[in-house]
Amino acid sequence: MKIKKFWNWIKNEEGRTLFLNGVISEETWYGDEVTPQMFKDELNSGEGNITVWINSPGGDCIAASQIYNMLMEYKGDVIIKIDGIAASAASVIAMAGTEVQISPTGLMMIHNPLTVAFGDAFEMEKARAMLSEVKESIINAYEIKTGISRVKLSNLMDSESWFNAKKAVELGFADNIMFSKVEGLEEIEGLTFSNMIAVNSILNKFPKEDKPIDKPIIETGTSHKELEKRLNLIK
Repeated sequence: MKIKKFWNWIKNEEGRTLFLNGVISEETWYGDEVTPQMFKDELNSGEGNITVWINSPGGDCIAASQIYNMLMEYKGDVIIKIDGIAASAASVIAMAGTEVQISPTGLMMIHNPLTVAFGDAFEMEKARAMLSEVKESIINAYEIKTGISRVKLSNLMDSESWFNAKKAVELGFADNIMFSKVEGLEEIEGLTFSNMIAVNSILNKFPKEDKPIDKPIIETGTSHKELEKRLNLIK
């Protein structure tokens, strides 16, 4: 069976370029045991510096962790270029860059890891504890790259924070803005958008005597049982 890959290598005179487009899918990464090794073999099939273009909304955090580690261990320089979005798990991969560049129209987003859990209170506590550990592991990558305190990074993740190009550079998630010699680009305003703050701002506009209609929020993601299994596999 042919493996559906979310990555693609291009070789030219300037060197090798890796494109990470779309969801970092748990299905294609863990559908069989050879896929992570295939990525590693392709990464190490050549020498010299590589360029990695990222346009991804994120995906499986364990797959992203393994890719991050492979890029960090690569002997050549890794130039990350965010041309669209590097959100969630994709932002973790971006932290592996020797140099991280972001398009003036690019975006980054960081948030808390998600999972799906069911069962009794004991199972819920186990899922909560696991998510806390996963969050701490993600913060490790952000902290190494940005130098921002763990408390601030945790707060940014709690708020589901979106950064435009200039803000990503200001905070240290990126090193520079692509095409930065273009006239007027320095006038771009650094902006962080917090999903939590935006929602609270809207809710505060309701009259106090009126209560907004409560709607259940359903989050999807890897079940904590499956996540626990995968964490054990890479220990």
